[in-house]
Amino acid sequence: MFVKAIERVSEFTRPIHIITRLYNQAEIRPGAATLFFINENGDAITCKHVADLIVNVGAIQQHYARFMAEYRKILREPQHDYLRQRLEDQFNMKLGTVIGQKFDFINCFESLSQIHVTYHPKYDLALLRFEGTGQKFFQRPAEFVADGASAKPGKSLCRLGYPFAEYTNFRYNSDLDDIEWVRTHNQVTPSFPIDGIVTRYIADESGTPFAIEMSTPGLVGQSGGPLFDTEGTVYGMQQSTRHLHMGFDMVNHDVWVGGTHRAKISNHPFLHVGVCISADIIKEFLRQHNVKFYTKKAFRENLN
Repeated sequence: MFVKAIERVSEFTRPIHIITRLYNQAEIRPGAATLFFINENGDAITCKHVADLIVNVGAIQQHYARFMAEYRKILREPQHDYLRQRLEDQFNMKLGTVIGQKFDFINCFESLSQIHVTYHPKYDLALLRFEGTGQKFFQRPAEFVADGASAKPGKSLCRLGYPFAEYTNFRYNSDLDDIEWVRTHNQVTPSFPIDGIVTRYIADESGTPFAIEMSTPGLVGQSGGPLFDTEGTVYGMQQSTRHLHMGFDMVNHDVWVGGTHRAKISNHPFLHVGVCISADIIKEFLRQHNVKFYTKKAFRENLN
């Protein structure tokens, strides 16, 4: 049902590859997020929590550099372990603290020089305005639904993003004490669609509807990806997943395990539903900042 729509949406949807280095851990953690282009100028939108990572990368690197500069001063001190612990407390360095991140905007631009980020003042939404030279590698930009109210409960919609980071083109450079990209190994993360039906609209504290709830979850890495119909018309942007307690709790329930023995299990099931910032909220945000975008009338499904 969404075959042609996914092909269309893939023209303007792109992955952001993110590698993360954690304090006191040797392994580099790969991840991904999603953005999509809204005009031929190279303006795109994603989630605010994704844009935060991009904005804060320099501050994280500088903080770690200051820590290491102080740490090198005590390397040969007889009270090294004690002094190191004091430094770790001073700089809030503990197991799992992020000390470095790198980003790669895949198949977006031939050369990228700068990114300007504008946040929505209230919702998890951000505008990315890229400056670069050379060729743009995305095709036709997104087309938003003209009237977001057409996303009624029961309507089938789909999301596209990059939840499974399968790329391996990164390494730790011991000479620089830093992580870096390499142009060998696998550089690709495949897109992943997930469909569902609209369940309801979500309102903010003032009662204003701002998001569409979907019957299926948005996956980690799909944040910032488009929500679209069978024609590829965009109805919103994947933002988060809500976990609704279903009430079917089982405590010390007696079951057969593997057909060989009985065991006591407990289970507290939740229904995981997707939350997508609505197209109407996105369009109003773009209008406020005089950003060009395109709209399309809602596709009328044949209900006969």
